[in-house]
Amino acid sequence: MCRLFGFRSVIQSQVHSSLLSAENALGLQSHKHPDGWGVAYYVAGTPHIIKSDKSALSDNLFKRVSGVVSSQTVLAHIRNATAGSVDLLNTHPFQFGPWVFAHNGNIKNFQEKRPELLSLICPTFRRFILGDTDSELLFFYFLSFMKNKNDILSKSVPLNPLIESLAQALKELQKVIGDFSKIDDAGEKETYLTFILTNGTTMISHQGGKKLFYSTYKTKCSDRNTCASFSPSCEAPSPSGLVNHLIFASEPLSGENIWHSQEIGQLIGIDEKMILKKANL
Repeated sequence: MCRLFGFRSVIQSQVHSSLLSAENALGLQSHKHPDGWGVAYYVAGTPHIIKSDKSALSDNLFKRVSGVVSSQTVLAHIRNATAGSVDLLNTHPFQFGPWVFAHNGNIKNFQEKRPELLSLICPTFRRFILGDTDSELLFFYFLSFMKNKNDILSKSVPLNPLIESLAQALKELQKVIGDFSKIDDAGEKETYLTFILTNGTTMISHQGGKKLFYSTYKTKCSDRNTCASFSPSCEAPSPSGLVNHLIFASEPLSGENIWHSQEIGQLIGIDEKMILKKANL
């Protein structure tokens, strides 16, 4: 399967270590996930996406991009293809307007389910599906539900209606494709629905069978004496839910961050005010 990395912070930060040099960094994992990579980062609220269908480990472009990306919001993905050919159109993250989406998973018997799933996608979105992966189809499927309760082109999307939209979408989805596997290593042909979705300010993830870890604080921040945004929530759980950063990763990364395992079926999101919320479906 694939590997995910999501980053949201109150300050603009470089993610070079997380993508390249840390133990379990995304680039190092690509020797087992060689079918392309993509990095989305936001500049002035606009997503910039760079992709390749080459292995990140051997791609100098991945190293160059990882070295220069500095943003408050980053979403990265390395691919191990299950559905769809190794092709740039099938490489994550996928984008529509301000939203970008990356998926670690698979829909069992996808080709059989594809026509019915397409019928559930708003015609406005359906025409933007360019590749042949289940992941891109899922993205536009989720957008079709999100638009009913959210102004999805707004840069300010409240977290509660977004969680409600995704919860409903997942419930209806499983009526068509069945439940996702609760065992991470049940096999490549099983259904998994782990993903990260962001519009640059709001970021949300779902643990759909493939493990996902998150971090909101460190053992001790090396910038605690110089960072203007430093607060107690940088080094301990936040009782109010207000945090200064949120990181998602398929495996815990080495360094100062304290990592927690996201629960199966759980949605974890953060809004534009950096307030964290969890919902168990």
